[in-house]
Amino acid sequence: MKSIAAVALVTAVTTLASPADASFIVTYEAPGVTNSTANFAYSGVETFGNYVRDNVAGSTNFGTAGRITGTYTGVNLRAADQFGGAGGTGSYAHIGDGSSYALALSSTDVRGINYFGLWLSALDAGNSLSFFRGQQQLFTFSAADVTRLLAGKPAYNGNPGGTYRGQNTGESYAFLNFYSSDAFDKIVFSENRAYSGFESDNHTVGYATSQSGTPLGPVPEPATWAMLIAGFGIIGAGLRRRSRDAVLTA
Repeated sequence: MKSIAAVALVTAVTTLASPADASFIVTYEAPGVTNSTANFAYSGVETFGNYVRDNVAGSTNFGTAGRITGTYTGVNLRAADQFGGAGGTGSYAHIGDGSSYALALSSTDVRGINYFGLWLSALDAGNSLSFFRGQQQLFTFSAADVTRLLAGKPAYNGNPGGTYRGQNTGESYAFLNFYSSDAFDKIVFSENRAYSGFESDNHTVGYATSQSGTPLGPVPEPATWAMLIAGFGIIGAGLRRRSRDAVLTA
């Protein structure tokens, strides 16, 4: 059921370095999966309900009753079609070529937020995400690596479900997971001007305690993930975030 509240999704794994030396693990879920399969201490999901509007600025609690709060700036919401909308219903986040939007995050839990996941539909190489803590950029991800990887995996081609199942077979659909060793509080979603659009749904945030999915690169040793969680716990102990109990408004 599409709602303005909660769910979760996950899939591939890669250890990557960022300009701020934060460690990120990126994974992608199995074909057709539109929610995370990771384990969390706490988490929530924004499914964008049935809103349809451009240039939305609004807040959501991701169905966590205020434990996590997110504020979107400049996102466009479209009705489900062959390019997006998990399950073929509700709405999804979208921007066109050369555009971007931001998601500011906060948590009342001292551990903060170390995980973000999304169902990335109609994938193209122009999709990118940048993670920040304050004004410091921690990590930037380009979907170009995913498109190259999934190009040889036909099970990811085309919309996987609902009314639009089997449509748009020229592009891949996958759920991606991002795990960080450092707390982050903002994500910027961008689309390169040379490409057509950035479509996503089921934005999932929280504090992950285990990872799931298939790696985008070499799989890290189990100890690596343990160290990421331990290191994040130390950082999170010093962070306290203000809660804003709200719902996404369009």
